[in-house]
Amino acid sequence: MKSIVFDMPKFSLLLFISCFLWGILGTAQQKNERESRVTEKEIPENALILLKPYLEDAKRLRYYQESDGDKRSFEVKFKKGKLRYSVEFSPEGKLEDVEFLIKSTDIPDETWEAIQSEFQKKFSKTYVKKIQQQYPSEGRAESEVLKEAFQNLILPYIRYELVVAGKNQNHHRLYEILFDAKGELLLLREFAPTNYDHVLY
Repeated sequence: MKSIVFDMPKFSLLLFISCFLWGILGTAQQKNERESRVTEKEIPENALILLKPYLEDAKRLRYYQESDGDKRSFEVKFKKGKLRYSVEFSPEGKLEDVEFLIKSTDIPDETWEAIQSEFQKKFSKTYVKKIQQQYPSEGRAESEVLKEAFQNLILPYIRYELVVAGKNQNHHRLYEILFDAKGELLLLREFAPTNYDHVLY
């Protein structure tokens, strides 16, 4: 009977790589977001008052309620000029963030290179389906955040939220990945399969 001999250095390397990949993707949070259309009357009044100056000439105006686990929020989506905006509010009408769709060419070169480097660490292949430039409120004056977002300013506090189809170990998954203004990874979440339909806008 022929003996089976393990090449311990190679075996150890394969084991390390497997554990590393499992640690990266296996522990990724899951995005289980639900979205449903609502009427303007269901949006908090103070949110509508805050946003009203920016809705002039807006097209395709839509209102949504979102839930993600225990978190609930309202979102106003519209097109203004050439950009598609999404403005999110808490149930109390507090501004949470402003986002609009962009292309990879709109991201500073150094930041995009850092983002691509992060992709190479975590996936064997990626396809970017959507990119949003995000202006989180996080204690900042709501009026200033809105002003800066609608001026499309590149500021240190902005973030980039990407929807990415990632492949690894013959498995394809859809992820929401959040980066800071320098391209540092902040969050990676896998989409639940039932939520694929509304992630592109």
